[in-house]
Amino acid sequence: MSIVGIHPVRKGGDIYSSDMVNIGVTNKIVDIFEDATIFITGGTGYLGKIFLEKLLRTCPKLKKIYILLRSKKGKEVNERFTEIFEGPNMVPLKLANPKFLKKVAIINGDCSLPDLGIEDEDKQRIIEEVNFVIHCAATVRFDETLKVAAHINVRGARDLLKIAGQIKNLRGFLHVSTAYSNCNRETIDETFYKPGISYNHLLKLVEMLDDEILEKITPTLIGNWPNTYVFTKCVCEDMIKHEAQNLPIAVLRPSIVIGSVNEPVAGWIDNFYGATGVYLGVALGVLRSLRAHGKNVAEMIPADYVINAGLAALWETVCNKDVNHNVGSNGTEVGDDNENEEIPIYNVVSSAESPITWDRFGKLGLHYAPQIPSEHQVWHFCFALRPNKIHHLLAVFFLHTVPAYLIDFICYCMGKKPMMVKGYRKIHKFMNVISYFAMREWKFHNKNVQKLWQKMSLEDQRLFQFSMNNFDWDNYFRYYTKGLRVYLLKDPLDTVPKGRIKYWKLFFAHYTVLAVLLFLCYKLLMSICSFIF
Repeated sequence: MSIVGIHPVRKGGDIYSSDMVNIGVTNKIVDIFEDATIFITGGTGYLGKIFLEKLLRTCPKLKKIYILLRSKKGKEVNERFTEIFEGPNMVPLKLANPKFLKKVAIINGDCSLPDLGIEDEDKQRIIEEVNFVIHCAATVRFDETLKVAAHINVRGARDLLKIAGQIKNLRGFLHVSTAYSNCNRETIDETFYKPGISYNHLLKLVEMLDDEILEKITPTLIGNWPNTYVFTKCVCEDMIKHEAQNLPIAVLRPSIVIGSVNEPVAGWIDNFYGATGVYLGVALGVLRSLRAHGKNVAEMIPADYVINAGLAALWETVCNKDVNHNVGSNGTEVGDDNENEEIPIYNVVSSAESPITWDRFGKLGLHYAPQIPSEHQVWHFCFALRPNKIHHLLAVFFLHTVPAYLIDFICYCMGKKPMMVKGYRKIHKFMNVISYFAMREWKFHNKNVQKLWQKMSLEDQRLFQFSMNNFDWDNYFRYYTKGLRVYLLKDPLDTVPKGRIKYWKLFFAHYTVLAVLLFLCYKLLMSICSFIF
């Protein structure tokens, strides 16, 4: 059985013909995208790529997809566009729809600029042609300056809403937020909460103040929010509550996003964020301590479940719009003003149905990682969760800092470039971010998500799976581990035999070092005792 009990488990890029042909006959979600034009922001990001692949593969009758793109790091827009469709994640799409590129076009723009940097001609094209908007773009850097985070996450969304308000035939707008946008609260329902500052005041403030002053007052402004990312996401939601009442819009709140279950390929992941970075650090033997409460829930959700829930939410938005948009007895349209309608929010989380603790997360990782060890492994696995701050800092000093300086000293003596200390500084910065979420626990409610699932037909549930009910975490980790190795480390499975050889070498080296250290400690203790007594 598969992880979700619907298909046999897919291995690597396997995909079934039933996913490719005749899928629009009885599928209601697919039907809403027939002859539709979609505008997607954040198409180069992890979720954006999966949205693109899923839509182009499962909705063969959609008309067009526009992707907002900008030049970045010396790469022009066309080069970045080409890169989106390279890689193993796009293989199922290319098998199902070889001519998919005919349906994809670029809109030049930048979410950090006013009006998203979109030219008037392109803006008019959006207004005339687009039916659905999927807004994935955001800066996800937790250490981003408040000005940049506010411009991209708040102003960018606001300006996109203004454009959406002019679209002639807008059927649905999906805004991708985060489940942690209100992490200053212990219980998070599928509703809007007030931020510490209004969106208008925040945007005025970041424009008025220079960067130096803004940096100094940022901790005061964000208050109980741990970073500018989740803070600006909360402010953005408040903006949506006030500015999007008359739009057919839904807000999607995924928790920590991890590798896919089945789509586009099992275990696919292309970034080191969140729990993925923790697992990879453990698997490579470079992460040996994390400050976390093992019994706390690790709030994670597979990426393809997020995308499927998002597309289903768009379908429900269309259904609700059609229900509310009635025609009166005199032939006039009524119910078109949705000002009193509550904007739906979907908390796409795992804890409400199939929670996994940080303890179990670590144990599953330590169980599966040694089965397919990578050639890139740096040291033997030596990892523990330590909720006590002093214990954690001592472990970091002796297991991270001291070995890093020792290795860099050896590299320096050999004429090689020292890199370990610099690398561990980045790791420690990452650990501090994750520890905030691993040391706390939230109560998430997801009634809207569960109701949405129950409303879907069996065919929709098969093609747009996102129910976490009775989710098999054990089976999931088997493929998640392979995904980390193959897609992130670029280490194919045919190198596993070499990886095992290195694993055992590091195993013996690790315990040899421990034995030597214990012996030296014993000799030192005996010397001290003989001196005293």
